[in-house]
Parts: sequence; C-alpha cells; structure tokens
Amino acid sequence: MKKLILAAFVLSAVSAFADTTATTTTNTTTTTATTSTNCKDENHYPIVSTTELKALLQSKDTVVFDVNGPDSFKKAHVPGAIDFVSNEKTFTTMLPKDKTATIVAYCGGPMCEAWQKAASKACAMGYTNIKHYKDGIIGWVKN
Repeated sequence: MKKLILAAFVLSAVSAFADTTATTTTNTTTTTATTSTNCKDENHYPIVSTTELKALLQSKDTVVFDVNGPDSFKKAHVPGAIDFVSNEKTFTTMLPKDKTATIVAYCGGPMCEAWQKAASKACAMGYTNIKHYKDGIIGWVKN
C-alpha cells in the first residue's frame, strides 16, 4: 500500500512538473512571437497628421518614405520624401545611423497598406521611432 501511495505521489509530482514546463515554454513562445510580430502590427506605429508631418519635415533628423511607387512619386510626393519602391534595394543605406531618429512612411491614403513595407523593414532593423502618415499622398495634396 505504501508503494502504491508513493508511486501515485511521484506520478503526481512528475505530472505537475510537466505541466509547469509546458506552460513556461508556451509563455516563452508566446512572448517571443508577440515581440517578433510587433513590427508587422499596424498599431505599433503612431499616426501623424498633416500638421505634425509638416513640423517633422522641419527637422533634418526625419526621414520620409513614399511607398506609392515611381509613377505616383513623379506626380506628387511629400517634399524630401524618398521613393521606397525605386530604392528598396538600397533602403538600408538611406536610413539614419541613429536608431531613434524619426522615420515616417506613407502611401496612397487611409485605406492603403503599402506603407507597412517600409515601416516593418525599418522596425526589423531596430529603428524605434517609426510613424505612419495615414492620410497619404491624397491627404498631402488636399492640404
């Protein structure tokens, strides 16, 4: 009887330890997944208004990427913006050395998601101050 109770106790302890390990592993995996997907989360990037973007453009530390493509870029773009699509291969050389410098990405307008390409690429490289000009070129031209 004592051996049966001891065996039950050991199995219970092993089972509890296994559950704890699985939970810890799951929590670690979840945390890692959350951290690594942060750059792809649209909510990770604060939205700037046209007024805020105009103020940011006064700073020489702000880099702006237009993600609309070369045809759209030739027609209209935010002054000083870089055509991301035409320069995607050399994108890393266009980023500032300071990983806290302000980077703004935009595309066509509120429904366009192309801006995320530049933002997530900069984020994955360790840049921490990336913003989204949600009004896009439509909003810029309108104002």
